[in-house]
Amino acid sequence: MAISVNTNVTSMKAQNQLNSANSKLSTSMERLSSGLRINSAKDDAAGLQISNRMSSQINGIGVAMRNANDGISIAQTAEGAMQESTNILQRMRDLSLQAANGSNSAEDRAAMQKEVNALQSELTRISDTTSFGGQKLLDGTYGTQSFQVGSQANETINVSLKSVGAADIGNYTTTAAGTAAGDFGNGFVATAGVNGVAGGALALTQAGKTTSVTIAAGDTASEAAAKVNKAGTGVKATAQTVIEADITAAFTGTGSLTMNVTDGTTSYAVDLTNVTDNDALTKLINESSGETGVSAKLENGKVTITSSTGQDIGFTTTAGTAGTMALANVSSGTATGTTSVNGAAAASTVAAGSVKLSSSASFSFTGGGELTTLTSSKFTGVNTIDISTAAGAQSALDIIDGAIGGIDSSRADLGAVQNRLNFTINNLGNIQSNVTDARSRIQDVDFASETAQLTKQQILSQTSSAMLAQANQLPQTALSLL
Repeated sequence: MAISVNTNVTSMKAQNQLNSANSKLSTSMERLSSGLRINSAKDDAAGLQISNRMSSQINGIGVAMRNANDGISIAQTAEGAMQESTNILQRMRDLSLQAANGSNSAEDRAAMQKEVNALQSELTRISDTTSFGGQKLLDGTYGTQSFQVGSQANETINVSLKSVGAADIGNYTTTAAGTAAGDFGNGFVATAGVNGVAGGALALTQAGKTTSVTIAAGDTASEAAAKVNKAGTGVKATAQTVIEADITAAFTGTGSLTMNVTDGTTSYAVDLTNVTDNDALTKLINESSGETGVSAKLENGKVTITSSTGQDIGFTTTAGTAGTMALANVSSGTATGTTSVNGAAAASTVAAGSVKLSSSASFSFTGGGELTTLTSSKFTGVNTIDISTAAGAQSALDIIDGAIGGIDSSRADLGAVQNRLNFTINNLGNIQSNVTDARSRIQDVDFASETAQLTKQQILSQTSSAMLAQANQLPQTALSLL
């Protein structure tokens, strides 16, 4: 090797090694001080991109878990209010059952109605004031809201809330005379054993599901209601027959007057021969009530004859009987058919009852036959309940049951959403843990390995410095030659 003064190659090599050792030493110190293997893109460009994507997912999952917990809190708040609303409705139902009892006077029922009025107001107040973070939940304005439960766009779960105010909960019923809520046989038929009911297939639709129910010609209201209930549509059918009778002339003579009752399977006959007035008529009918299921009540000077199951009720006379009885079919609540029984000649008249369809959710029906004149249901709210009369108390029960059913359905939806959100939170926690672990392997420094690397570079830095000093002394050899 030539001795050179102008160019000290050995020194240059020592400098390069020293710079390299110092650079690596600096990198090791940065990693050990930050705890990160990747402190800038130069450390690992691909790893930086991957770890940043994972950081976005991890941070997003953390926010999503908080969002899901907020959703659970909202559902719990709403359900708690619905529970109190249910308690109020149960109390209103108890009052309605009490008011329907014959032991209560008009004053008693009026006192009960005062409590019902207060409970109706409380239902509405709960609906109007229940809120979460200033946002109303149960007044009907919440609607459907989406909760972001994922780290990416559109990963949402919807929560829907409805109003539980007194005017917004209740039941849906059919409401027209001559159809499911009217006189099933459209008044009276002057033919023994014939009630005038037209048969046909009924297509009943609720919540997008359609069920067919076949009503046969001549079916009693009782039979028609039973067929609807057996179909399992979620729509409840009830039947009743109510006739208002008024004896305007006493029945006397050699002939007979008979009340005929049938549910389509079993028939009963009640002898009313020689009945003289409405009081006597009431007593005779009630004497056989245990057998026939038909009761009578004298009110406002007339006799109200009732079959609570919707049996056909008819009257037959034979010649030789003087007397007159005026009849009105009021099964639907209004007089949709009137006639009279006159004992001067043999005669017969039959009245069918009414079939009422009700449900906590809206429904519609189409097809032929007696039940299909009406095509949709009408909503009746709890705010309309009036138990100041026995009839009003009976009607209140259907409305309250519909309201309870509606709230129960909403609570079931909220319960399902809460469980879903809980499972979502558990899944998010699992994902977050595993993604964090994967990011750590890419981004975090291995202290054992990096400490060894630091020690190595410290030694190399020191030895490089020593060798550089030695290399810088090499040109001094040229002086010894001069």
